[in-house]
Amino acid sequence: MSTSESSYDPVTIGIVSISDRASSGVYEDKGLPALKEWLTRALLNPITFESRLIPDEKDGISQALIGLVDAGCALVLTTGGTGPALRDVTPEATLAVADKEMPGFGEQMRRISLEFVPTAILSRQVAVIRGQTLIINLPGQPKSIAETLEGLKDAEGNSKVPGIFAAVPYCIDLIGGPYLETVNTVCKAFRPKTAIRPERKPAA
Repeated sequence: MSTSESSYDPVTIGIVSISDRASSGVYEDKGLPALKEWLTRALLNPITFESRLIPDEKDGISQALIGLVDAGCALVLTTGGTGPALRDVTPEATLAVADKEMPGFGEQMRRISLEFVPTAILSRQVAVIRGQTLIINLPGQPKSIAETLEGLKDAEGNSKVPGIFAAVPYCIDLIGGPYLETVNTVCKAFRPKTAIRPERKPAA
């Protein structure tokens, strides 16, 4: 690791794919690779990933989330299990471990998805804070994961609908987590001017 790279705060991120069939080996999980690829592309921080592939069981999901929080994850992202089907219980499992709910994340995710399909209103993603960890439920498809995190751009490359990840670093600042720094061409983090850390110069 170079000096400039080491100047970024290290961060541990939990990624959780929730699927009965993928967890039992019926088909290959695509959620974890999609989350890992996007986060690696979007963040300048050195990342340690804690990955989980688990079935759609409410108590098991809640236990996995608690375990990732206890393991020191500043951010936990889940994918899958957020629709209206009987086995879709990720939001309930997430709310069960919450200290605070952050409804704006779910509202914006549905707004992004509504640009593509009217059935976006069936999505029930939630976001919560437990301790000093932000937990966010994401959609199940890799394309939707990227669109939700990154946002939508017009033909000229200008932001059309902001992605939710732009608000994640400042939220993590406010709950006492590491200072996340983004690759602006992927997703530019927004912070009030008073919350922006001065640019650090590499040591001689």
